[in-house]
Amino acid sequence: MSEINHVEVDMAAAIGLQEDTMAGQYLAINLDDQQFGIPIEYITDIIQVQPITKVPNCPEFITGITNLRGKVIPIMDLRLRFGKAPQEFTDRTCIIVLEDEGAAVGMIVDSVSVVLNLDDDQISPPPTFHQALDAKFIQGVNRSESGVTLIMDCKTVLDDGALLRVDPDEY
Repeated sequence: MSEINHVEVDMAAAIGLQEDTMAGQYLAINLDDQQFGIPIEYITDIIQVQPITKVPNCPEFITGITNLRGKVIPIMDLRLRFGKAPQEFTDRTCIIVLEDEGAAVGMIVDSVSVVLNLDDDQISPPPTFHQALDAKFIQGVNRSESGVTLIMDCKTVLDDGALLRVDPDEY
C-alpha cells in the first residue's frame, strides 16, 4: 500500500460551521462509481487509514478497532456494509469518523470528494423496492447535472443491531 498523505480534519472547523448551521450540508464520499452523501452533523473527523486490530466473531463488515487519540473505536468497511466487493486501499482511501449519541464509529470509504449544500426540496425520498430488496441505508436521493447522490441514513448504518459497540473505559 502506498503512503497516505491525508491529515486529520475536524469537519466543523474545516468548513467553518457551527452545529446549528450544518443542516443541508453533506460530505460526498465515493464507493466505486457511486456517490453517497453523509450528513455533516454526524462527522467528527476524516483520518488516514491506520492500523486496525481485528476482533473475533464480528460481522464481516467490521474490520476491527483502532485507537483514535486515546479512544478505541470500531471500524467498518462501508463497501462491505453496503454489499460491495472488498477493494485494496489506495492513497485516496480514508476513514470517516461518525458520532451518534456519544458512540464513535469509523467508516472506511474509497474517497471523499466535496461538501454538498442541499435544500430539503433537492432531496427526493428513496425509491421503493420489492420487499426482497432493501434500501434501508438510504434516506433520500439528490439528482443533479453531475449525477445521483444517495443520501445515507447514518442512524440505520450505525444502529442496525450488528454494529460492534466498544466501551472505551475497557481499554
